[in-house]
Amino acid sequence: MNQGPVVLPGVFNPLIARLAERAGFQAVYLSGAALSASFGLPDVGLVTLTEFVAAAKAIIDATTLPLVCDADTGFGEALNVERTVQQFERAGVAGIHLEDQEMPKRCGHLSGKELVPTEVMEAKIRAAVAARSDSSFMIIARTDARHVSGFADAVERSNRYRAAGADVIFPEALETEAEFAKFANGSPGLLLANMTEFGKSPNLDAKTLGDMGYRLILFPVTSLRIALKAVEQLFDGIVKFGHQRNFINKMMTRADLYELLGYTEYEERDRQYFGQPNDASSKRR
Repeated sequence: MNQGPVVLPGVFNPLIARLAERAGFQAVYLSGAALSASFGLPDVGLVTLTEFVAAAKAIIDATTLPLVCDADTGFGEALNVERTVQQFERAGVAGIHLEDQEMPKRCGHLSGKELVPTEVMEAKIRAAVAARSDSSFMIIARTDARHVSGFADAVERSNRYRAAGADVIFPEALETEAEFAKFANGSPGLLLANMTEFGKSPNLDAKTLGDMGYRLILFPVTSLRIALKAVEQLFDGIVKFGHQRNFINKMMTRADLYELLGYTEYEERDRQYFGQPNDASSKRR
């Protein structure tokens, strides 16, 4: 029975991942653009494999949801991709996507991108498949060809990447709803759609994309963008008025935050370890 596509919100830290789980999502996504931005860096391949894996592990430790990760260009050539897959898999990640850009890479919705030869990306995919120890670890192949070498090449590359062993194809920066449908017809199999904002792609809904055949749908930087805008407005308000009172009704309460963190459970375990009765008067201070 078709239950519709899996929607993966971008989560840029462990607490956001917990909010996603509480909201009822089935899986979450760690975006390279969001992770780079959280370090105050542009998305041009500056974040290292070690930093990516550490961020992924922190998210995995905070939630029970499967995590899919952006792995940029694989952090090197085919032999580097082997280690990339091994590191992400050992951290508990459910899958990664690799892209066919030359370094220095660019955000998929910006100009100035260059592509590696198709056979180079095929070699990376074969290396990724060979390196995984669990066949359920997803290898997702992203192609940025649409705005470099054209739509037809994007379809051709996607089919070659699938033949090389990719489990899922990710066509980046398609421009219209019709292009999403045409791509799905030209590249049958598991597909991923990227619904980032302010880019080249229209912001389509999950049902529309699911009906076309897209099984995974990313909202990669959505939570980061809305959080940054809210904090920007807060800071401007404090500078202007000298207080935060105008924003208190927009905040998560202390009680809600503690509930999200599992604060009560930590206190309860602490009391148990010290053999103290479960009442406020017995707390160590």
